[in-house]
Amino acid sequence: MDRQQEDVLQVINDRDIKFVRLWFTDVIGTLKSVAIAPAELEEAFEDGIGFDGSSIEGLARVVESDMLAHPDASTFQVLPWRGEGEVARMFCDISDREGSPARSDPRCVLKRALAKAQELGFSFYTHPEVEFYLFHPTNDAQAPFEPIDNAGYFDHSERLVAQDFRRVAIGTLEQMGISVEFSHHEAGPGQNEIDLRFADALTMADHIMSLRTVVQQVALGQGVMASFMPKPLINAPGSGMHSHLSLFEGEKNAFFDPSGHYLLSATARKFMAGLLHYSGEIAAITNQHVNSYKRLWAGFEAPSHVCWGHNNRSALVRLPSFRVDKPHSARIEYRAIDSAANPYLAYAVLLAAGLKGIEDDLELPDEAHEDVALMTENERRALGIEPLPGSLEQALEKMRDSELVADTLGEEAFDYFLRNKESEWRAYRNQITPVERQRFL
Repeated sequence: MDRQQEDVLQVINDRDIKFVRLWFTDVIGTLKSVAIAPAELEEAFEDGIGFDGSSIEGLARVVESDMLAHPDASTFQVLPWRGEGEVARMFCDISDREGSPARSDPRCVLKRALAKAQELGFSFYTHPEVEFYLFHPTNDAQAPFEPIDNAGYFDHSERLVAQDFRRVAIGTLEQMGISVEFSHHEAGPGQNEIDLRFADALTMADHIMSLRTVVQQVALGQGVMASFMPKPLINAPGSGMHSHLSLFEGEKNAFFDPSGHYLLSATARKFMAGLLHYSGEIAAITNQHVNSYKRLWAGFEAPSHVCWGHNNRSALVRLPSFRVDKPHSARIEYRAIDSAANPYLAYAVLLAAGLKGIEDDLELPDEAHEDVALMTENERRALGIEPLPGSLEQALEKMRDSELVADTLGEEAFDYFLRNKESEWRAYRNQITPVERQRFL
């Protein structure tokens, strides 16, 4: 047993922790949890906790169902919920009975991608802007969702429910050791945003899963409903998870060059070129639901075309401004990813695409200076600006032939993800919507 595990056991004893929740996700990104008594934790550290992997979406086949969950002591946090007594949580890595990492475990997928970056001398950091909606609860699934307010971007009022909601949610996250950089009301009615302070990609993926849980928990406590659905309202913005990305070589930001255009290094330009080149192939991962494409193609500054720009919010890849005296802040922003993505898989494919751009010495295309959404199709074609997939079906067609995504996810996760999303598309395609009945009946 290592020192970190010993420290966890000591905290559990000192705080009189009653239960420890072990967290992990399935391939789609649904959080899974098993609670164990503190007396079982030492054995869990040594040997893992056994469970039926075939009952978890995409984790294992029935003939290989016996899996083990290994708690990661570095992720230990006491949950600040009220009414449960002292409860803690840890994220887990999943293995088979022989101890080999489960190739379809999303956390393992991201770890493999990070290991490849490490071989090239890089560490990968992310900083997400997580958007979500708050609605009044309803028991009628057919009734329209009613946002908790009609406020807009950056609106401030002590009377807003969202104001108090964010205060409680952020306080809860801070108690769990998750640093919040910004929070504010977003542009849609009832829409909010919480930005997490940058961290390495694995830690950040864990933080995003914790944030979703905290937001849902606080919503329950305040009698409202929280949703990370990409596009819940027709005439309002969707919920994105714009992610700022950077590579470091030790303590040096590999994206910074004081002599480069926009202070951008050659490494950063190649990384951006990789993101653009493979954006269509990874779209099914960064935007995994049929509803995701309604956000991308509805306007409201959501990116729908493959291009980059300096401070251009219509671009898929945006280069935010940063100062020459702050080289650590050099970064790029990928704007397609939405709040419903599995963060482990999404960050794995974003990293893989960027690294492929570096390895293959891809050239960054010309910058888009204008609002791409306002251009005509002929204007975009003349500039060589291609569209992102227009539907989950189109995204799956591109993913199906992608060596990059297959190599990054591994055969098991790749095959399951495709099957799951093809099923989602077929179920969606077979629906008759109220709009169709209204127009054609």
